[in-house]
Amino acid sequence: MILCAGESLIDLVPDNGCFRPLAGGSVYNTAIALGRLGEPVSYLWPISTDPFGDVLLQPLTQAGVHTGLCPRTDRLTTLAVVTLSDGEARYSFYDEGSAGRMLAPSDIPALPDAVQALFAGGISLVPDPCGAAIEALIARDGDRLPVMLDPNIRPFFIADPHAYRARLGRLIGRADIVKLSGDDLDWLYPGLAPDQAARQVLAQGPRLVLQTGGAAGARAHWAGETVSAAAIRTTVADTIGAGDTFNAGILASLRRQGVLGKQGLAAITADQVAAALTFGAQAAAITVSRPGANPPWAHEMPV
Repeated sequence: MILCAGESLIDLVPDNGCFRPLAGGSVYNTAIALGRLGEPVSYLWPISTDPFGDVLLQPLTQAGVHTGLCPRTDRLTTLAVVTLSDGEARYSFYDEGSAGRMLAPSDIPALPDAVQALFAGGISLVPDPCGAAIEALIARDGDRLPVMLDPNIRPFFIADPHAYRARLGRLIGRADIVKLSGDDLDWLYPGLAPDQAARQVLAQGPRLVLQTGGAAGARAHWAGETVSAAAIRTTVADTIGAGDTFNAGILASLRRQGVLGKQGLAAITADQVAAALTFGAQAAAITVSRPGANPPWAHEMPV
């Protein structure tokens, strides 16, 4: 089972001059995508008892995501107001004192034996106490479980860039797989070409650094020659949830190939990396072809 630990929230999406509430959040979207792909997946994040909490739980249940590790709380659900510019999503967050924001290291439970891998990232890494809680989870369990990290960096959400860079440095050093967009790499290493920046990240310890570039496709930096996969051509509705679905495709492919483990990743081959990139790109292409974070179900994926 893959455990996804990180934010869930309500996206308020423009709809004919109004805002329509949709369940979202970077790590939440990845959990949903994994469940829809038929993968065994569990989710860890506080869910509010407010009406939005039920909105968040329903898609998890429908996708078969286990939610037994999600504490319920009277604190309010995080809200993200979404604006779209040429199909690209931009966000404004309402997060102070929210259910997820107040997750503390002491709230992190012991993990069931069925958990085989950890996925974390998004804005849940930024503020405290929740950022410290996710870091504590990875510090406690990352030596025995493979960790995939997607910071999904939102500069406007980062009040203390120096502290966040330090946290990312610690987390990257513990991660086995790190996924970074071109924007992420530019924030981490301004002035460096994306490939050079990705190699800087690889030098910090991960087995795989996945560099995504939208229509430019994806590249994997690892011990061997760089592996590339082209983006799948499709008509783009918007890009909400695309990277999150890509993450799910990567994890699903690696698990199905039998290499989602410390030993498996240490012995991974170029063909296995390429297969994972291709599966992730195929899943992401379906998501971008329809509005909102709406990842594919298993029956919608190419055979």
